[in-house]
Amino acid sequence: MAHLLLIDALNLIRRIYAVDCEQPGLTDEQIITSCHHRVKNATRKLLKTTEATHAIAVFDGDRSWRYHLYADYKANRKPMPTALKDNLEHVAQGFNENGVKSYFPQQDEADDVIATLAYKSAQHCVQTTIISTDKGFLPLLQEQVKVFDYFKQQYLNEEHVTTKFSITKEKLHDYWGLMGDKTNDIPGVKGIGKKTALEVLEQYGSVENAVQSTDLKDSIRKKIEADIDNFVLSKALVALRTDIEMGFKLSQLRLTQLR
Repeated sequence: MAHLLLIDALNLIRRIYAVDCEQPGLTDEQIITSCHHRVKNATRKLLKTTEATHAIAVFDGDRSWRYHLYADYKANRKPMPTALKDNLEHVAQGFNENGVKSYFPQQDEADDVIATLAYKSAQHCVQTTIISTDKGFLPLLQEQVKVFDYFKQQYLNEEHVTTKFSITKEKLHDYWGLMGDKTNDIPGVKGIGKKTALEVLEQYGSVENAVQSTDLKDSIRKKIEADIDNFVLSKALVALRTDIEMGFKLSQLRLTQLR
């Protein structure tokens, strides 16, 4: 049975690189060498653990549609360290040396590419495992789509979602649309925090239902209605696209040496 492994490449690499940087006395060259080997070892372990038949490591393109929709998107995120940026293709060889293709889109974000591949594969009943710590993938969870945190060595399932966020995965987009997402500089609705967002979604199920209800608290209604444009914008920014055009087929991702 086919099993597609989707690796959020920079999510994995940057965390490995950060750990290597904490090792005392290493030069930039030694850190890059270590990072390459650890990415290679991680990929080998993931292939073995998931018993994948197909795999791809997806990187970020430049200036995706989110930057055009919202100029301040990821405005405060720290840039990639120069040493890593200059040697990224070398580090990516850690995937390739295990038979896993590296994909560098021109503009699309890795999250949207991965979401598209997972969505399309699930439609064809192909089991898919996404390797990432990014919470943005959690709304994709279903029978055919799993998310695995390599660093905690655990699957992030629907039970994890309800434990961490106190809501189901179906409500996450509205939740982040209300609260915003500081990690990516997504604004959310002014004056709405976690407690209020949960209160709204637990009682009404969605923001749309809440604003149409006659018993929504006036204080909450005023905040949402006054900043409804930012809610719509934020919800659009956090939702992953599943319609990215791919220049390849699943058959091209088949591993030549199955482990």
